[in-house]
Amino acid sequence: MKKRWPRILLSLAALLVVTAVAAAAFLQHPLFGQLPEGNRLSQIQHSPNYSGGIFVNQIDTPLQTTDQSELSMLLERFQPEKGHPRPPGPTPAVKTDIKALDVKQDVVVWLGHSSYYVQLAGQRILIDPVFSENAAPIPRANLAFEGTSLYTADDFPDIDFLLISHDHYDHLDYPTIVALRNKIRHVVAGLGVGAHFERWGYPASKIHEADWYDQLSLAAGLTIHATPARHFSGRTFDRDRSLWVGYALVSSEHRLFFSGDSGYAPHFAEIGRRLGPFDWVTVDTGQYDPRWANVHMNPEQAAQAAEDLRTRVLTPGHVGRFSIAPHDWDDPFKRIAAAARGRSYALWTPEIGQPIYLDGRAQSFVAWWESNAANTQRRVATGSEEE
Repeated sequence: MKKRWPRILLSLAALLVVTAVAAAAFLQHPLFGQLPEGNRLSQIQHSPNYSGGIFVNQIDTPLQTTDQSELSMLLERFQPEKGHPRPPGPTPAVKTDIKALDVKQDVVVWLGHSSYYVQLAGQRILIDPVFSENAAPIPRANLAFEGTSLYTADDFPDIDFLLISHDHYDHLDYPTIVALRNKIRHVVAGLGVGAHFERWGYPASKIHEADWYDQLSLAAGLTIHATPARHFSGRTFDRDRSLWVGYALVSSEHRLFFSGDSGYAPHFAEIGRRLGPFDWVTVDTGQYDPRWANVHMNPEQAAQAAEDLRTRVLTPGHVGRFSIAPHDWDDPFKRIAAAARGRSYALWTPEIGQPIYLDGRAQSFVAWWESNAANTQRRVATGSEEE
């Protein structure tokens, strides 16, 4: 037995070396992007929101808000599901013919999760598009809900502005960005995110990087404001080397706001004072958990953020297509419907692909999630799914 130990230890050492080499090779894949360097890094270092080699939030924001380790939280994702983090059947959705929309018509189309197609001031805009069915670098790690993967890059006309809130995989999707490359006129993103785009073949002349409260006027009649968010960034083990942002889109007719991923903080009221009031906003309403309470909002916080922004209409975001947190998939919709009741704004809840028109016409938005919730209850009642 003693003679076998050296061979066993040698085999384990060889396995560890092979694993390390394979992991290092995997991390060289283009989907992981590129960290800022050279002139881009020099510009970043002058940002007032950059300190100690990383970007920082406006207020103290520990990523973890419980004593559980990150490794333990990661391992829990591979345990059997509890509750109903995914719908029991296809999610209601409609596939609007995007190419047939009149570009002169101001409209928003929710594409699921945090992805939106927008027409404003005659410009075509895509925000955080994710057309892949898996929003993660590991296959099948974050699968889209059944029935929600309606669109591909081919379904879209040429895009004037591609806006990216931050570089997490459920917002910056490598296959989608590569597929869109020849359709994009301008890319707008937070400081540092342009490094990913350059690695993925986008010319530097198309890329515009912004700090919080920077504004870009790249088309007549439209101003894009990058706004603060309370979150973090990173596609590998390097965190916060690029900036996370929201966007206010301002034309002579309408003011729209997209929060990106964000925990609740005073920046919403400040954005409302500086750039509001808004005609329509969408804010981070899902993927919340007590373990990371600082970087995502729960529905009640989202309802208050919309009030802070001084909006006329709220649509919940970061919901409806991927499950990143263990709450029930429909919990954000049920809770935001209750939390928004009696507020100074209306709650609009379109199905994925259903247009939101901004011209004042009468529109109807139903509680579409209730049909899937009823399916869940029926399955539990018949014993086909455990409580």
